[in-house]
Amino acid sequence: MRTEAEFTDLYEKHFSELAAQVCAYLGDATEAQDLVQEAFLRAWQRWDKVGGYEEPVAWVRRVAWNLATSRHRRNQVARKFLQKSSAPELAPAASPDHVALVAALKQVPAKRRQALVMHYMADMTVAAIAAATGAKEGTVKSWLHRGRKELAALLTDPAAEAPAKAAKAPEADPDTMPIRIKRALPGPRSANRRASVKEDRS
Repeated sequence: MRTEAEFTDLYEKHFSELAAQVCAYLGDATEAQDLVQEAFLRAWQRWDKVGGYEEPVAWVRRVAWNLATSRHRRNQVARKFLQKSSAPELAPAASPDHVALVAALKQVPAKRRQALVMHYMADMTVAAIAAATGAKEGTVKSWLHRGRKELAALLTDPAAEAPAKAAKAPEADPDTMPIRIKRALPGPRSANRRASVKEDRS
């Protein structure tokens, strides 16, 4: 059984990164933080058992994602209503990259969005994502492949591509096109790391 100090260490090391992942999925930082806190609270309530796991953070991550998925489903009706209202002002700290990425991710279907965030933000392998979501590895690979193509198309600047098209330049491959997921999203890891999109070969 692990100690209270070890739980505190787990919380301090992983809260920010988990909150950033859930935020990328839901598009709401406050809501994401609430859900991750709830996941850690549940872990603390079961610490006698969860603390004995080889990777307690994996249990917390799974609970946080389950909570986020449930919240996403409950909020679908509310979101449709809110889409008819004027958009709230963006937080001053939000960079253009962050705003564009979150807006693009919202347009990617939920399963593919979840797979993209888990793979490129949480550095989870295809096998780990399959275990966390209950899907087959082939399905996860399909989510990632299709999600990359959709995200690349959403983040492509038509004005910037016009000269290239005029010169008949080869079309960019969405599987290798860089998409700055980590840099654009909040969290302590986003300032120092840059992710590029490439096929998971595991």
